[in-house]
Amino acid sequence: MDPDVLARARAAFDLGEGDLRVTPGPRGAVGQVWRIEVGDRVRALKHVLTGPPPAYATVEAELVLARAAAAAGVRLPASRPGADGQFVVGLPGGGWLRLYDWINLRRCEPTVDPDALGVLLARLHTVAPPFRNEPDGTPPDGWYEVMPEDSTWDRLLAGASRARVSWAPRLAAASAVLPALRAAVASTDPDRLRLSHRDLHPENVLAGPGGELVLVDWDDVGPADPARELAKTLVLSFHDGIPDLDAMRRSYAAYVGAGGPARLRSRADFTMLVATRLNFLSSQAKVALDPTATPRDRAWAEEEIDEGLRTLPTPDLLDAVLDAVERTPPVGPGGVPVSDR
Repeated sequence: MDPDVLARARAAFDLGEGDLRVTPGPRGAVGQVWRIEVGDRVRALKHVLTGPPPAYATVEAELVLARAAAAAGVRLPASRPGADGQFVVGLPGGGWLRLYDWINLRRCEPTVDPDALGVLLARLHTVAPPFRNEPDGTPPDGWYEVMPEDSTWDRLLAGASRARVSWAPRLAAASAVLPALRAAVASTDPDRLRLSHRDLHPENVLAGPGGELVLVDWDDVGPADPARELAKTLVLSFHDGIPDLDAMRRSYAAYVGAGGPARLRSRADFTMLVATRLNFLSSQAKVALDPTATPRDRAWAEEEIDEGLRTLPTPDLLDAVLDAVERTPPVGPGGVPVSDR
């Protein structure tokens, strides 16, 4: 870890006295988590490498949702403020820091428990307040409901072909489903928007020490339709090239049985899934084709491209998920069927 960043963290947060023991934790698209030990105290320090710190209103919205979710039974690492009471510490050269309680976490293997995931989502959505705009007052971010333009996709295809990257033919083949996916994407009804996590995927729904689910990485909190977040989470959790429709059906049933408010009715409910997957795939392709990107960033992007192309949603997949959740009655405590209407 950069010694200057570590010194800044120690000065800004209450890390305690004594030697710091620092070990790397998980890495994401734009940041790195570090395990910080001082005596018997253990914290998780998140270092976002580039960009300005999030706005005050964004952090406040995150804390509102996270605290409400925790009170409803969602396990999550608590955010720790700095000595000045603020939760985000900016860095002089760009990027910023957050501090959390450390929880020993691991990936859910082979996949997350469908019933537990459904209950977690129900608890999260039940306490989510109406929220029409981004926390800073701007309109909802198009990342969650607007696909990349055809011109953007064409430039990526041309760049991949010129660079002769191994994934160029797969990217070209994926273009065949884009028109049907674009037809499925629709603007969200503002009356359905709620304050949402918006980044629910297998890397952010982890297993705690006792096997309980722990939801991490709340930095993308903002407005979303719970049905669209539900659809996205089901597919990302149970589709690694081959969709596990039975797991999706079980998770959906557990969600409704636990009082979750959303229902899946049409292809438009997959807007968030389609838009975010294609936007993320596009962004990672740009990194992989950027000659100025670091080798580490390009290697990470290549891995994400491989996964993104392997799990790219198709119209047939959307229809199969809709059929699966429609055919299975939701169940409540003790396996008792309940109404989904």
